[in-house]
Amino acid sequence: MNNKNIKILLIDDEAEFVSTLAERLELRGYSSKTSEDGEAGISMVESEAFDIVILDLMMPGLSGLETLRQIKVINSKIPVILLTGHGSTKEGMEGMRLGAFDYLMKPLDISELINKISLALNL
Repeated sequence: MNNKNIKILLIDDEAEFVSTLAERLELRGYSSKTSEDGEAGISMVESEAFDIVILDLMMPGLSGLETLRQIKVINSKIPVILLTGHGSTKEGMEGMRLGAFDYLMKPLDISELINKISLALNL
């Protein structure tokens, strides 16, 4: 699968972070869409096919873990990579228990994220 065919959904409440991450992924040939909250992200998963979701755990409103739960109800097969900061390893582990593929700490290393995306999609 060539990167251009891979559709990534980025869900993160930090507008600047999520738009920068989308640009960085697109520079590497991925197609990405963004959402700044869990509810909108869930709606996007319901209406479009994504190959993978990159999801922030710490968001106001619907939490990352609750967003993950609902995404997994809509599509249990979609790999979800969680982003966590503030030393919240516990939430990352809880997310994996709920079906996340893996989690990464912020600040994000883009090459590490690309590697996780490849692993999640068995590329």
